[in-house]
Amino acid sequence: MQVILLERVAKLGQMGDVVDVKSGYARNFLLLQGKALTASKANIESFEAQKAQLEARNLETKKEAEALADKLGGQQFVLIRQASDGGNLYGSVTTRDASDVATEEGFTLDRKQVIIRLPIKTLGLHEVEVHLHPEVVVTVELNIARSPEEAELQASGKSIQELAAEEEAQAEFEISELFDDIGSAASEDDEGAPAPQAASDEDESAS
Repeated sequence: MQVILLERVAKLGQMGDVVDVKSGYARNFLLLQGKALTASKANIESFEAQKAQLEARNLETKKEAEALADKLGGQQFVLIRQASDGGNLYGSVTTRDASDVATEEGFTLDRKQVIIRLPIKTLGLHEVEVHLHPEVVVTVELNIARSPEEAELQASGKSIQELAAEEEAQAEFEISELFDDIGSAASEDDEGAPAPQAASDEDESAS
C-alpha cells in the first residue's frame, strides 16, 4: 500500500515521501495517528498545496520539542515497586508508569512518546527513550527501587546486589561481634569465680 508521509517517520522516510508499507501498518498506525495519507492523486495534490504550511508547523513543533529536550534529557525519575530480595520485580514497568512519573515531576508526556526497548523486570537504573518529535529523541533514566532510601543509594552508583552483599556482611560482622562479647563475658566470669579449696587433713582422714 502506498502512502504519503505527513511527517518524518523513523526508518521509513521524510515528510512528503511516498512509500510502500503493509496495509495493516498503514491503517493501524500511520493513517490512524495522522502521520500519513493514502497516496491517491487527490491526497498528493492536497499535500502539495499545504506543504509550506505543514513544514512551518513541523518546524515550530520541533523547536518546542528541542526546548523540552534540553530540560528533560538525562533526568532521573524514581519509581517505588515491590520486589524480591534478589531484585526481581513483582510485575514489570510500563510506558504508562514512565510517562506518569515524568508528568508528576512537571514534564507532560504521553505514554505513546515513551519507548522501552527491553522489558524492565528488575530493580536498578534503566534507560528509556522519549520521542518528543519525529526528529527529537532524548533518553531518561528510571530508578526502580523498593524505598526512597534504596533509590538514593542506587543513584549514588550502588546496585541492589552490592547493597545486599553489604547488608549480609554487616549482619555477619554483628553476629561475630556478639559472639566475641559473649566469649569475653564468659572469660571475665571465670576469672572472677573463687578458686576451688584444697581438701583439709580432717576431710581426708574422715574419708
